[in-house]
Amino acid sequence: MSSKLAVRDADKGLGVNRYQRHQPEQTLLYQLIEQHYPAFITQLAAQGSTLPGYVQREFEETLKCGRLEHGFLRVCCETCHAEHLVAFSCKRRGFCPSCGARTTGRKRSAFSR
Repeated sequence: MSSKLAVRDADKGLGVNRYQRHQPEQTLLYQLIEQHYPAFITQLAAQGSTLPGYVQREFEETLKCGRLEHGFLRVCCETCHAEHLVAFSCKRRGFCPSCGARTTGRKRSAFSR
């Protein structure tokens, strides 16, 4: 999850983390893809061309990433019993700003293979 998801609860000042949903639909990149991708695909089809399948999947999965209408989990805090909806992520590394920034937890040096 992104660092934006867990923010300090400033009201209580107790160091308690509060969940904040990632809102990809509000990013400029998401809005540009959402607005121009369908026309781009139509234009390519008119020219008798298509994008490679893996590129199409990147675009389509990026548009679904973090959106509740494409699937979510309902999670409950065991301590305070607060419930939250956590949207599924695309887990793509292409150009999704949320998922592309994630690491696998294993750091690689410039010399590792």
